[in-house]
Amino acid sequence: MRILVFEYSGHPFSVQLSRELARRGHEVVHSWSAGFQSPKGNLAVQPDDPPTFSIMPVRNKAQFAKNSFFRRRQQEVEVGRELARLCAEVRPDVVLAGNAPLDCERQILAQAQKQGAKFVFWLQDIYSRAISAVVPRKFPVIGHAVAAWYRHLEFRMLRESDHVVTITHDFLPLLTAQGVDPQRVTIIENWGALADLPLHPRDNPWASEHMPGEGLRVVYSGTLGYKHNPRLLLDLARALPQASVHVFSEGDVVAKLAENARSEGLANFATHPWVPIEHLSLMLSGADMFVTVIEPEAGVYSVPSKVLSYLSIGRPILASVPPENLAARLIVDHEAGIVAPPGEEQQLIEQARALATDPALRERMGDNGRAYAARAFDIAVIADRFEAIFAAPGSR
Repeated sequence: MRILVFEYSGHPFSVQLSRELARRGHEVVHSWSAGFQSPKGNLAVQPDDPPTFSIMPVRNKAQFAKNSFFRRRQQEVEVGRELARLCAEVRPDVVLAGNAPLDCERQILAQAQKQGAKFVFWLQDIYSRAISAVVPRKFPVIGHAVAAWYRHLEFRMLRESDHVVTITHDFLPLLTAQGVDPQRVTIIENWGALADLPLHPRDNPWASEHMPGEGLRVVYSGTLGYKHNPRLLLDLARALPQASVHVFSEGDVVAKLAENARSEGLANFATHPWVPIEHLSLMLSGADMFVTVIEPEAGVYSVPSKVLSYLSIGRPILASVPPENLAARLIVDHEAGIVAPPGEEQQLIEQARALATDPALRERMGDNGRAYAARAFDIAVIADRFEAIFAAPGSR
């Protein structure tokens, strides 16, 4: 088959899937939004990649306007137009598209339908839930109408898709209630790209250079917005003077954190740019504990991919996450870290103090996470499931 895979953010696991499909003889074009700021996977053709694998990003004409609602929407529409042009050029049999803003997704769906390609909606998040939570607060007059439009758009696209791949069972009741045929829905949880995350010693040269010092290293890696309660990272630095807190991220929120840390004289708090994929496992291996944060409004509808990388590297996780979230359940069920609900930050900090003084517990929890990742993140098994969906009867 000729397959176009578009995953808006460029996450490591999505390009790993594309490579695996290409190794099986499919002609695979992998695409993502090059202007969107987030950690990226291995998004360059490698010498050992099969000849049936290619990478074709889509780009905005100007720098991505993350903090302007109207400008950002215009640029998401622009990315959608470029993606539709790419689809017309590639002429795929199957389009797998996900993690994309709705104004982008609707254009690739329309183009796939126009060409008679099978369209698989890769549902990573319920975007209209986030829009309904945020936009009416920002724009009280028109916000509710905007949110209603995006709810209509998202579930209309899900109903029109040939198949829906969703990352958690938690989405199923909502999809069914909105008229999506459950026979056309498959749950495939996201995974960590183990091939890109080999284990290294804690005191590897990269980690020692970029995270110097004798104390414990507490690491946050990934996107960071106000909805993530970034203040918790400063609280951890204050509560753990024997440790250093390292934040690998970019953007206005990170800059504000760095400014606050300087004004308070928090010498054990540091911010760093995102790490390229070739250094990611070295950085993560240098950590003693990881942190992830999700606010209550995310509920079950946001599963941070950073947790999957954390599990892959085998270090305990401190999570301020709603207990109903899949990430929280993974951590608790596999005893891979500590979870406290948002709003119970003091509980998490007290547990972090206990974990900081118990190296045996840190090792056990880290080993539990890595063992789960080794079982669950087998790309051959995962690709089998996607391949079966692409080849199933009903293809256009």
